[in-house]
Amino acid sequence: MDAIEKAIRNALEKGNAEDRAFRERVYRSAFAALDRALQANPGVTVEVAIKRRKAIQEKITEIESEFLPAVPDSAPQIDAPVAGAVTGAAPEIEIGQKTPSPTVVVNGPPASDAPRSRVLPVVPDIMPDATLPGAPAIDMSAPAAPGAAAEVAPDRDERRIRGRRLPLTAIFLTVTLLAAIGIGVFFALQTGVFKSAAQLNTAPPEAPPTVEDDDFTPADGANAPAKPGAPDQSRAWINVFSPADPTHVAAPSDAKAEVMKDDSGPLLRIQSGPSGSAIAFDVGQGVLEKLAGKHAVFDIIARAEDGKDTQISVDCNFGDLGDCGRKRYAVGQQRNEYLFDVQFPDKHPGSAGTIAINSDFDKQGKAVNIYEIRVSIEP
Repeated sequence: MDAIEKAIRNALEKGNAEDRAFRERVYRSAFAALDRALQANPGVTVEVAIKRRKAIQEKITEIESEFLPAVPDSAPQIDAPVAGAVTGAAPEIEIGQKTPSPTVVVNGPPASDAPRSRVLPVVPDIMPDATLPGAPAIDMSAPAAPGAAAEVAPDRDERRIRGRRLPLTAIFLTVTLLAAIGIGVFFALQTGVFKSAAQLNTAPPEAPPTVEDDDFTPADGANAPAKPGAPDQSRAWINVFSPADPTHVAAPSDAKAEVMKDDSGPLLRIQSGPSGSAIAFDVGQGVLEKLAGKHAVFDIIARAEDGKDTQISVDCNFGDLGDCGRKRYAVGQQRNEYLFDVQFPDKHPGSAGTIAINSDFDKQGKAVNIYEIRVSIEP
């Protein structure tokens, strides 16, 4: 007698086994115990769970056949009520936690030398009851024989699947290791790690070259780095405006233009009026004649008034040579260069032009210091 059959028969002996309702509650408890055992063993597959459930149904069929009288033509069937429909006390099988299990209906074979006129019952798939109060406890984990314990274990197919996983893991690790070694060797070849000793420079290290104090003295600051915002002397600049000659500047009635000085030299402080009017700087006709047909870069050297960053807008009117479009720059506290380029048509300008600067795009009365406006011809 195996552990499953023994556990069910022990439970039946604790009550009235002749009572069909009592037997059904015992069978339900057996299924519930199996479900809890399967839940407690996460390594069991669905196929194995189905096999275990079939085994219990076969044992129930054998046991139930002992309580059926022999009949000539047909066999009675046990109609198991749905879960929770059976009233009264039901036996409880305590193995683990309950989990839903698949539904299987099995026609059980004869248990022993039963009369040929007896037909074995069809035991339906009985779902476990949620609670079975007052029923005798059934321990399906009791050993079927001395030294042997009932255990829900994976079948041979599952063991074969697990056995096949190990070679795949080993192959993956081997391929990964070989790839890492190959990458390391390639990197070593590229970086020259495997150079022979004859190729390595084994001579004593040379002393680093030194420069004496009197080796070089730049004349008049030649080749010295330019200061931020200072004119770029590498270009051939053409002067458009200088604070030394403010006569070529026109300011509307609500705007201001005043020649001043700071640490870097003379400047023209311009301030647009409440209407947002701009201050106009003349671009001589002779300058425009040099720029006709050329690609020119204009440079406005400026900075904002102390503590008042601002945004300026720049517009141009070069007469027959067109304009530069509207430009907008954020001007900070540091002297800086604000560049824009223009491709001039190859034609005679006909007249002088202007560059108009609005010192405060937001019309808050902020001023800007203009140090120089110049232009160069791109090669």
